Amino acid sequence: MEKFTPMRPNHKYYLKFFPLMLFSLGIFLMDVNAQTLDNFWVRGYVQATPVRISADLPEPLGSQSWMDYRLQNRLNIAWYASESLTFHAQARTRFFTGDLVRDFPAYADGIDTDDGFVNASWMIFREDDWLLHFIPDRFYAEWDSGDWNVRVGRQRVNWGVNMLTNPNDIFNIYSLYEFDYPERPGSDAIRIQRHIGFGSRWELAVSPDRNVERSIAALLYGFDYRGYDLQVFSGYYKERLTAGAGWAGDYRGAGIKGEIAFYTDLNEDVSNQSTSFISVVSVDYMFSNGLFWVTEFLYNSAGGRSQFSLLQGEITPDNPSFSRYQFANQFSYPIHPLLDGNLAVVFYPDEEAAFVSPSVSWSVLQNLDMSVLAQFFISGDDSIFGSAGNVYTASLKYSF
Repeated sequence: MEKFTPMRPNHKYYLKFFPLMLFSLGIFLMDVNAQTLDNFWVRGYVQATPVRISADLPEPLGSQSWMDYRLQNRLNIAWYASESLTFHAQARTRFFTGDLVRDFPAYADGIDTDDGFVNASWMIFREDDWLLHFIPDRFYAEWDSGDWNVRVGRQRVNWGVNMLTNPNDIFNIYSLYEFDYPERPGSDAIRIQRHIGFGSRWELAVSPDRNVERSIAALLYGFDYRGYDLQVFSGYYKERLTAGAGWAGDYRGAGIKGEIAFYTDLNEDVSNQSTSFISVVSVDYMFSNGLFWVTEFLYNSAGGRSQFSLLQGEITPDNPSFSRYQFANQFSYPIHPLLDGNLAVVFYPDEEAAFVSPSVSWSVLQNLDMSVLAQFFISGDDSIFGSAGNVYTASLKYSF
């Protein structure tokens, strides 16, 4: 029998098995009270997810489909060292097997990436048709005292206001098309918050990069004005200057939100468009029957791509859409106390295309959830979404 050899032999031997230890610890703790100690907190889940992806590719490839099977263990750990000091660690250990791993070497390379200042991505095992990968997406110390809050390490710097698209999230923007990462990515950063009276705060955040010119740093001021939460920010984003604003409020029971952002190049050779502008406005409303609706309109002066793929579509704060105009709607409805239905529909007027994603989630038991989801692109052959691909997936998740 062939012996499996761990990747990256330059690491110390015992570090190789640290992710495996975390995976085993997560399974062991499933039947243990999560609040094991007064100052030690553990949560997590184990999730199994089969994924089928199909696409109509240009000839001679034609129609193709692939199966991907994933097993994920997530651990969320917090240690309350004192009344003001807390340490957080959250990580994913994921097992992949199937057609994508076997047929596309770049697929595994894409998984084994870490854009943070510290490269914490560990490919523990990699074989022809399966792999095991570990990566922490939260690892930070938090000091909270009075009006001050300071976080140092890998964390989520959440400056977004809207529910679907967030150009104000310049540190760790989230993709609307991501279907199996509800925690959302983090970034290696230092963030300092200072609260001033009711509803006002200053935030300074710096996210260094191994290439200094690709770093991010910005200052945000948030305040309340006649019942509206407002914010303005300005800073440096990867060789570009940026400034923007966001707002959120209520009008006759409807939530009204919006974000705008400007970017201009410090070096005109960085991109083909020296200045770009993004604007997103949204309205959300809860109906008396429990239906929750979010509608959003986006304008992105830098929008538009030559091609798009669900496996390679990259969302960035200065270009958060794949078309210049985007009109999105999301509906959530409690079909039954244990069954929720969701539907996301996005229109791309300038591409004459649409994205449709229905999903259903079922609370099987107290700690066991099941969900089914699909993603479809409807477009003409000349659209960038013509061979984007469709996704069909289900998941079974046990939380502890």
